[in-house]
Amino acid sequence: MFQLRTPKSGRSSARSLATWYRSGGLSSVIFAVPLVLTFLYFSWGPIVRGLVLSFQKNNLVAPPEWVGMANFSYVLTDPQLPQAALNTLYFCLLALIFGFPVPLFLAVFISELRKTGWLYNVISYLPAVVPPVAAILLWKFFYDPSGVGVFNSILGWFGLGPFAWLNSQSLAMPAIVLEATWAGAGATSIIYLAALTGVRTELYEAAELDGAGIWKRVWHVTLPQIRGIILIMMLLQLIGTFQVFTEPFLFTGGGPNNATTTILLLIYRYAFINGDFGAATALSVLLAGVLCVLSVVYHLLTRRWSTT
Repeated sequence: MFQLRTPKSGRSSARSLATWYRSGGLSSVIFAVPLVLTFLYFSWGPIVRGLVLSFQKNNLVAPPEWVGMANFSYVLTDPQLPQAALNTLYFCLLALIFGFPVPLFLAVFISELRKTGWLYNVISYLPAVVPPVAAILLWKFFYDPSGVGVFNSILGWFGLGPFAWLNSQSLAMPAIVLEATWAGAGATSIIYLAALTGVRTELYEAAELDGAGIWKRVWHVTLPQIRGIILIMMLLQLIGTFQVFTEPFLFTGGGPNNATTTILLLIYRYAFINGDFGAATALSVLLAGVLCVLSVVYHLLTRRWSTT
């Protein structure tokens, strides 16, 4: 008589499953499932809900009404959108030109100090400890347009001013960038300092033996060694500046004459002033799509630089 033989692959699969079960694999899955479901609910749930909301007319009071692409058509034809987009790009440009090098310079400066570096490290990080709202209210006092304002008083010693600062269409955005740079430079410089600890000291010693000064050491040793971190921080700053909201909202409310109205401030107006949460979510989805495309393009453009 013929005996039915179990294939070797079947026996090995059963043996592997039994081994997995005895080693606690099932209990690990049971333990992990609630955590994964909780993560999906609170992380991806709002994203899915937002995508659905962008196709609805919804004020969170009346029953939602499905409107398809009408919300996207509305926000794309809104005459305020081009101005808000240009203001956001202007803020991003100023932050990259003036704000991006500051924390890198701070990190290099602090790393060159041997004895008092920790003190400058603490001082540079202090702005990150101050609550953003309190810091902005303090800077609004500094930007007082009258002659007794802090900045106008200092400039008055040199025969300059007074300047309108936040009340001026040309100065409002640079003033906001200045405060944002002050608030964020300390935390970013800590990241650069951590990256600088990975630079081999032999490279600096070799550069010093070749007669290189501090600026040549920074240019030929420091920056090439941490260029990967620099490129990542630049991408994060690009994403962050496209989502600027707190500073223009508290400093100027978007004024004067919409000179500081950003995309996120326009989203706020759609949702909490006009009560049109569908349009607000549609513009948010568009912004998220732009940032995703920007991130992919940036990665493709800088991939060779970050690995060579």
